[in-house]
Amino acid sequence: MLGTILIVVLLLLLIGAFPAWPYSRSWGYAPTGTLGLIVVIVVVLVVLGQI
Repeated sequence: MLGTILIVVLLLLLIGAFPAWPYSRSWGYAPTGTLGLIVVIVVVLVVLGQI
């Protein structure tokens, strides 16, 4: 249950970090890449049963 909630929250953060707005274009893909890495780690931990 906690893993599912965590994945949903991280996916929403990942969508929100996408550099689509004019003020965030200078950020590049660093916020999305960092959150994407965290999502991948959490998914792996959920699949392995650690969370």
